Amino acid sequence: MAKAEQVLNLEPASELHFVGPFTDVVTSYLKLMNPLDRRVCFKVKTTAPKKYCVRPNSGVLEPKQVISVAVMLQPFDYNPTEKNKHKFMVQTMIMPDGDVNLDNLWRDARPESLMDSKLRCVFDMPVNETVQNNNLDTNAVQREDKTTVNKVMAESSIKSSSKASNVDLELKEMQEENKRLKGEIIRMKQENSQLKAEGLRLRSRGPTTDAGSQLGGHAGSAKVPFDDRLQEQPQSPMLYLAVMLTIGLLGIFLGKFVV
Repeated sequence: MAKAEQVLNLEPASELHFVGPFTDVVTSYLKLMNPLDRRVCFKVKTTAPKKYCVRPNSGVLEPKQVISVAVMLQPFDYNPTEKNKHKFMVQTMIMPDGDVNLDNLWRDARPESLMDSKLRCVFDMPVNETVQNNNLDTNAVQREDKTTVNKVMAESSIKSSSKASNVDLELKEMQEENKRLKGEIIRMKQENSQLKAEGLRLRSRGPTTDAGSQLGGHAGSAKVPFDDRLQEQPQSPMLYLAVMLTIGLLGIFLGKFVV
């Protein structure tokens, strides 16, 4: 014989949701509604009786009556990876008229007169815990990004320091080269001054008689004053070379600082 269909209206009809955190008692409510004009008795059973407390867990619904059943989940260590298999069953039976002993009625009930509805328990992840986990993930990413930025900045600082050291070394070498060239210019100026002084000294002595006799009486037409020869002598090329090198190095030096 087929089993009778449930006459009560259940809300919710198939799932009981429990929202954490599960460090304290979490309560979910089940509403039972009797649409009949007869009395209906009920019992609430579970597959995990040690983990739940149900109030009321049994009773009688008068015609058109509605009651709320509190299903209290006891505190436990929640593991989201653990598969939950907890279930509840609401068992009902239409009561006969008159005074009836409920204990005897349930004990003597025929199976075909019993009706039941089953509900699955669902543990929902707490919203604030989810947000907290998301914040932890975001903070971890931010810390990683900050570490990466600091690493890049440190590497850039090392490269900048190395580049600055190379510039300082080149600058020092240029200063030493400039100092050497200045010394060379001073030396060349001194040599030029000595040559001028020697030319003046020779000019003041005048032409020698030996030079005239060697020219065989034609000294007057062939003589060229010594001081004229000295004036026609070109300046030392080393002096101009040193000046040009100094100007070139100073140009390179100033160009680097402008860049």
